[in-house]
Amino acid sequence: MSQTENTMDQIVALCKRRGFLFQSSEIYGGINGFWDYGPLGTELKRNVRNSWWADMIGRHDEINCPEGAPSAYSMVGIESSIIMHPQVWKCSGHYDLFHDFMVDCTESKKRYRFDHVKGRWAEAEKKTRGVDGQPGTSEQMKVFITTMDAGEETEQQLVEKALKFFGLKAKYKDQIDWQGEIMPLEKLDDLSQAVAPDASRVGTMTEPREFNLMFKTTLGALGGAEDAAFLRPETAQGMFVNFKNVVDSSRVKLPFGICQIGKSFRNEITPRNFTFRSREFEQMEIEFFCRPDESAKWYEYWRNRRFAWYTSLGIGSDKLQLREHHKEELAHYSVGTADIEYAFPFLTPGEFGELEGVAHRGDFDLRSHMEGKLDGNLKLQLDENGQPKHRGSGKDLSYFDDQARERFVPHVIEPSAGADRATLAFLCEAYTVDEAPDDKGEMQTRTLLKFHPRLAPVKAAIFPLIKKEGMPETAAKIYAEFREAGLNVDYDQQGAIGRRYRRHDEIGTPYCITVDGQTADDQTVTVRDRDTLEQVRVPINKLTEEILTRLKG
Repeated sequence: MSQTENTMDQIVALCKRRGFLFQSSEIYGGINGFWDYGPLGTELKRNVRNSWWADMIGRHDEINCPEGAPSAYSMVGIESSIIMHPQVWKCSGHYDLFHDFMVDCTESKKRYRFDHVKGRWAEAEKKTRGVDGQPGTSEQMKVFITTMDAGEETEQQLVEKALKFFGLKAKYKDQIDWQGEIMPLEKLDDLSQAVAPDASRVGTMTEPREFNLMFKTTLGALGGAEDAAFLRPETAQGMFVNFKNVVDSSRVKLPFGICQIGKSFRNEITPRNFTFRSREFEQMEIEFFCRPDESAKWYEYWRNRRFAWYTSLGIGSDKLQLREHHKEELAHYSVGTADIEYAFPFLTPGEFGELEGVAHRGDFDLRSHMEGKLDGNLKLQLDENGQPKHRGSGKDLSYFDDQARERFVPHVIEPSAGADRATLAFLCEAYTVDEAPDDKGEMQTRTLLKFHPRLAPVKAAIFPLIKKEGMPETAAKIYAEFREAGLNVDYDQQGAIGRRYRRHDEIGTPYCITVDGQTADDQTVTVRDRDTLEQVRVPINKLTEEILTRLKG
């Protein structure tokens, strides 16, 4: 089978056509940065969440040491509220530091995230049309042409924007003298020499300024300054502020993890690349607490374990990379951070986008909520009067080790994954175009989603070959038995069998089961494998067990 090149446009079109993802509020023109999951997308994302929870929380052993772990450990889950006390975000640093730089264009009235704009120097003769019968003018100009980073299409977009700026037709593109390489706008010393992505003239961009990413809201009816609150930009802080509650109410001992899946909100300046960068998204996070002298080993363990999770569910290791942050990339509190990155098809070949971060956060978070906001040297930040800039809770969030008879503030390892990004990565990885025989045995191009069976939205499809001779009744019984076993399956009796296969290949159903003329004779059915196209006969009384075994993968 030959696989054709994957493209993001094809994946997006399939998601809309088959009910994986829709633009939010689409009938009103949509709202940028927000997405709705359709019936199949809801099942897929739920399977991603369930697999994460089962593998990270359910499948561990607090008595025996899990494979690769420095010692045995416990994992527990919580579900914290989306709106928390405003002081949480002040002590965590989000209130003061959680921002991106943005630039505005005074001509187009559009706003851009500074680090998302790329450009290149271009020189050519700029032509302008005359008005009122006057001849046009021309002027040799060298300007910095910009566009929003569009991966492999960035260069083509720059050419199109340069042609428009210089007033040239496409056939004269060779008249443009490109100088230097494509580079981020933030590396340009003087923005007055740049042409904004949607501008027709030079120098329309403002100087970059900070833009806080937290969504602000109001509590209560009065709406005064004291009623201001924020939608959480991450789920992590809910686990930190509940550290003492979990220790006191549960029988957990260090090392242990607190885990949570939940919605977060960030007011992104330029949401883009489908669901990769959205304003509302779902996180799957672990805050793993351990002794300071063991934290380096736990950091390595969680880096490796989280990377292996993606490959175990079908993402090729050649599409993933584990990138350790350089020293200058690290947050001021971070001892070490590694990103698990995936080669999304909307990126330039060779580039990777972040799927998950695994951070060694030291004791920064617990200490911040105990004492107040800390500075770059992990010292308490003071205002001009020598008072804490943002006062902490004053609560003791240390841990007492009753075996070693010592008290200390635990270190934290944080594997933080995005449920939406993971779902998008599994979609992109699964998208395949190959050839398969049709009903007449002739090879035809087919589109399929090669989901790992644990992630597939529909686990199996049951087909009666024809609508008579008792086949629909037998298929309906099999369907009912599968549903009783907790499997999300589909019953389909419309159209030729080949067309039914194609429909379920395209939504990623791993197994199609056909009730045919032989079924009445020997009580067997045909089970077809989506990927290999292999067909085998399986007795009906062993069918549920067979499919459940295959789905464990």
